[in-house]
This record gives sequence, structure tokens and C-alpha cells, in this order.
Amino acid sequence: MAHSTLPPGTWFLAKTDPETYSIEQFAKDGTTVWDGVRNPQALRAIRDMKRGDRLFIYHSMGHAAVVGIAEVVGDGRPDPKDPRLAVADLRFISLIEPPMTLREIKESGEFADWALVRQSRLSTMQAPPEFVEWMRAKRPQVQF
Repeated sequence: MAHSTLPPGTWFLAKTDPETYSIEQFAKDGTTVWDGVRNPQALRAIRDMKRGDRLFIYHSMGHAAVVGIAEVVGDGRPDPKDPRLAVADLRFISLIEPPMTLREIKESGEFADWALVRQSRLSTMQAPPEFVEWMRAKRPQVQF
């Protein structure tokens, strides 16, 4: 298996349908195994996740928005149920209040080249450092 060349402390974005697994359920659970991804690009992102990396949790469907922050506590690895797939262990950190909507992200005009805007169906991806800084500026009260 190829090792990631991403720098430590890389940020990702992972989408979930709130009817399948909501940020509220994740907050209640505290930790989860991120699984169920099948897209090759998204699987590559999960395999690249390392302990200490952070994620934006994004609710797809309906009110599409970045709703929370999580930390990788178990490196991306082959899914024990299907080695062609990948999983990572995540720990809930905080909610993003108010959520940062996809509309706000698009209207900023700063992230038109990012997969979140370009490839709406991609479920897991690296988040650009510029987006992390933008989020920190827009939601200074959130624990990053």
C-alpha cells in the first residue's frame, strides 16, 4: 500500500447524509468508523488520513453545509469487510454553529477549483489550507 505524502495535520472534508449518520449522532457517539465510501477518489482520501489529521463534517442533501469538526484517531486502512474499500477512525470535536452552507462557500468565489464545488458527488476529499483559514476567520468561535 502506498504511503501518503501529505503533510502532518492535513485537513479533509467528509460528507454524510444526515438521515444516514447525522452530526448530532456523531456527537452523541463520540467516535465512529468512517466507512461506506466506494468512489476511488474518495477512497484515496480516506487511505491518506493519518492520526491527528482533522476533518470538516459536511451534511449533504437538503440544507448542504459544513456542520462539524472531527479528528482522525485511527489511520486510513483497508476495510476489514472489503479490502478494496477503506475506513478511518474519527473522533467528534465540535459543531460548527451556525453551519457554513455550500451556498456561502460558493458565493465567496474563493473555492471554485475545489472538488466540493466542482464535483458535488465526491464524498471525501482533502480540504485546501485556504479553506481552513477562511473557515477560522468566518467562525472564530468554533474549536478547530
